[in-house]
Amino acid sequence: MNHKHRKVLHSLFSHPMNDNIDFGQVESVLRELGAEIEERSGSKISVSLNGKKHAFKHPKHSIPRDEVVELRHFLTEAGVDPERDYPL
Repeated sequence: MNHKHRKVLHSLFSHPMNDNIDFGQVESVLRELGAEIEERSGSKISVSLNGKKHAFKHPKHSIPRDEVVELRHFLTEAGVDPERDYPL
């Protein structure tokens, strides 16, 4: 995983919460982690990673805070720990 992807991954888990994260960058990070992403109707995507599945809205701009929280939970359940696995 390159440095840019690591920064995006860490920004998802940052405190205070970053509310200026581009969803296209998050998609790139998810693909880098090995996730399978399927486009769904109504500007949604389905993400599968390490046996876990979740549907996310595909915002046109920054990810809303509630989606960041959902992404954190999804990645944690899928076994992703940025500090342990992808240090900056």
